[in-house]
Amino acid sequence: MSFERSVVVVGGCGHVGLPLGLAFADRGLDVVLYDIDSTAVDAVNSGRMVFEEPGTVEVLNRVMGKTLMASGDPAVVSSAEHVVIVIGTPVDEHLNPDPEAVSRAVSALGPHLVDGQLLVLRSTVYPGSTALVEKVVAALGKRIEVTFCPERIAEGKAMAELVSLPQIVSGRSPEVLARAEQLFSHLTPTIVRVEPEEAELAKLFTNAWRYIKFATANQLFMIANDFGLDYERIRSAVTHEYPRAADVPSAGFAAGPCLLKDTMQLAAFNNNNFLLGHAAMMLNEGLPLYVVSKLEASYPLHKMTVGILGMAFKGESDDIRSSLAYKLKRILRFKAQRVLCHDPYVKADSDLVSLEEILASSDLLVIGAPHEAYRHLRLDVPLIDISAYADNSARL
Repeated sequence: MSFERSVVVVGGCGHVGLPLGLAFADRGLDVVLYDIDSTAVDAVNSGRMVFEEPGTVEVLNRVMGKTLMASGDPAVVSSAEHVVIVIGTPVDEHLNPDPEAVSRAVSALGPHLVDGQLLVLRSTVYPGSTALVEKVVAALGKRIEVTFCPERIAEGKAMAELVSLPQIVSGRSPEVLARAEQLFSHLTPTIVRVEPEEAELAKLFTNAWRYIKFATANQLFMIANDFGLDYERIRSAVTHEYPRAADVPSAGFAAGPCLLKDTMQLAAFNNNNFLLGHAAMMLNEGLPLYVVSKLEASYPLHKMTVGILGMAFKGESDDIRSSLAYKLKRILRFKAQRVLCHDPYVKADSDLVSLEEILASSDLLVIGAPHEAYRHLRLDVPLIDISAYADNSARL
């Protein structure tokens, strides 16, 4: 069967789908981005990015109206040979994953799926989701093949990493593996083949490993800080020309839409038997409270205006999903006389004030997200930066 387009990305205007669609379109594939967010669809079709991601604007200008378009019409799913679904597995307020979220999304797309398509699951999924989707597809009575090919990008590096990192592909048969490899070889020549369940765990293992590594750094920071020592000086000494410690991170807020969520998915999959994962959650999620408790011991917070610089979950990003800067804000609002917040990238928070106002009004400043804009600030008040990113920061 011949198809009008090569790729449709379902959820295509989000942080995972849009860079992927741009990368495929920039390689000459005919791509349509399907998304239920009409505002995002209109923005992309107008040549505007809906979030910050270096390198995307240039590519969007090159491909829009040529090899790329966005649509809110689910019927476009029928037009493409490859249907890439970037809808992941959410967790609820109790950190319990919804293992059927992806299969429900596929069921909803059922009327628009056609024989001969390759259905590519791309976002992080609960282990077993690929098999569940295969059952859903079989129940539709259509000849559609299913593969799980996990995304591996970090926000802020998406366009570079999509074409530089090896791509993991999976499938139940050599034919499915070959089709998945052919698709992703448009991005990179290095393809790693595994079983679907191996690919699902590979993605969760990656994020859990990073989350645990950040928790280790935060625990070591707390130990050093509690004894009046400088963790960053110790870390610099340890990592200096010493390969076995080269990946020891700085301390800092470990947050965002993936790391905690995927660590908890892995715990749920293993019957909540994941001591390292749960310990990492306690450490990382507890860091804002630790910071405030140390501030309270050193400063009269109840008389002070405290400013938080950076509300995104990481530096040079506008993404506030699961940002611990907001947890820090909630705790400080209970302890301090007043709390002000600033971020040069975030547009989704109407409570932010200008940099001029926060610098003029604050008695104490805390780095929430280490944006480059804060590195060289000249200040007359203490600046607390647990990541030791900014110049002239005060000890916690």
